[in-house]
Amino acid sequence: MASSSAPLLTHLEAEDTSSTLTFDTIVEQSLSDFGLRQILQIMFIGLAFTFDSMQIFITVFTDAYPTWHCLDHTICNSDSTNMCGLPRSAWDWDNDFKGKSVISEFDLECSSSFLRGLPTSAFYMGSIVGGVLLSTIPDGFLGRKQLLFLSTSTMSVTGISIFFSSNIWSYVFLKFLVGFARSQTCTYALVLISERVSTRWRPRATMIPFTLFVLGFMSLSGIAYLARHASWRVLYLCTSVPAAVHSIFLLFFALESPRWLHLQGMNQEAIEVLKRISPETRAYLESVSSRLLQQQETPEQAPRYTIKDLFIRNWAFRRIMVVMIIMFGLGMSYYGVPLAVRDIKLSIYLSESLNAMVELPSFVITPILLERFNRRSSVLVNALVGGASGVLCFFLSLFGRTKIAFALELVSFLCARIGFNLMAVYIVELFPTCVRNCAMTMLRQALVVGGACCPIIASVGRHVPSLSFAVFGFAMSGFGLFVLLLPETKGSSLCDTMEAQELRDQALKISPSC
Repeated sequence: MASSSAPLLTHLEAEDTSSTLTFDTIVEQSLSDFGLRQILQIMFIGLAFTFDSMQIFITVFTDAYPTWHCLDHTICNSDSTNMCGLPRSAWDWDNDFKGKSVISEFDLECSSSFLRGLPTSAFYMGSIVGGVLLSTIPDGFLGRKQLLFLSTSTMSVTGISIFFSSNIWSYVFLKFLVGFARSQTCTYALVLISERVSTRWRPRATMIPFTLFVLGFMSLSGIAYLARHASWRVLYLCTSVPAAVHSIFLLFFALESPRWLHLQGMNQEAIEVLKRISPETRAYLESVSSRLLQQQETPEQAPRYTIKDLFIRNWAFRRIMVVMIIMFGLGMSYYGVPLAVRDIKLSIYLSESLNAMVELPSFVITPILLERFNRRSSVLVNALVGGASGVLCFFLSLFGRTKIAFALELVSFLCARIGFNLMAVYIVELFPTCVRNCAMTMLRQALVVGGACCPIIASVGRHVPSLSFAVFGFAMSGFGLFVLLLPETKGSSLCDTMEAQELRDQALKISPSC
């Protein structure tokens, strides 16, 4: 092992001696391989995506309409009669169990679509408010790991509290708090992961947490099926308690982002993290650490950046606005399609499980697109295909072609997932380390705003069958066209400061006003 690694280290040292030493060079060289230790750390951090997905989609099961049956068959037929036109004594919920769903326990079966969709909308509104307020936290505050711990622990504790909600209004309030708490969970986790791998491995590494997100969705369907005879409150306990345990482990065993440590002037700590991530390059890191420490700025000398820098620099403002427009359309499709699929007459457990399973191919397709094609064309073609599938799903469902319509719904949902994957990697490359958390926050804000529109649109679909699929399809394809306004970033390394980003764009002959 020693003899095989010696030529590599000699080559790395010679390369750094002959060129200007930068921290980006050290990261790229020391993390040039993608070993088991890195994969395990990424999976460990990526579990935050798993629990986040459970909180996002849990209302599909907890707020669903339970089945019911007639008690007085002289005036009631459960296949054709609207329960709201019957006296309460003429019908009852199946298994005589009122606590199966929020709808039945809080007597919302005949309420307006607005009130029935209010808990889900409150969750998304909490995500929006949390995203706005938490985005004002500078990237230099606490660190990636500490912010991730605070987000996951607060989300899980609030989720556990839902078990004790006594009425619809306390439930809506707690859903708002859960949305607020988890608003930055995936942002912190994804940025932490993307800053700990080299440019070569970034497309594949960032797909690991997204895969775990889908596994969370799939496991939620399984948990909901096993708990189908229990109270809806049990589902919140089954998802929130493991999330609380994971957040504690994050605090003690997750590693901080070396790029963030470097930006804070803590170069020695950054080198130590790199040694733990990639022990094979320890000798190389020790050889360059002294040179790096000589160049170290004091915390007072290091420039400070906030979310304001995204708006006062023209190139950054234009980029973030275009990204948010695209993500708004993707958010409507990604969060709306699983809600609208209830209008297609299939088992809710089967349809949601298939929606979760169809996401898995996206994590194979996305790295292929990122490695073989440029960013803009991949996002554009994907948006057009997904939008067309949603519109066709609407027309086919009108003519009763349920199976084909459901297949097209799966295609539309898959494209929404791929689009989000592509944009998540794209935005990491569009903005430097100093504002990357803030930029990712704005991306997810637009995604959540799109999702907040979905419950109302999906409720309309109960009166105009599958109309919501057409709305989601037009949103995905129409807003996806804006990607043509973004610069291409394929193959580019990450910058740490706004000034470095501008210099790199100029060197690549990309106008900062793009």
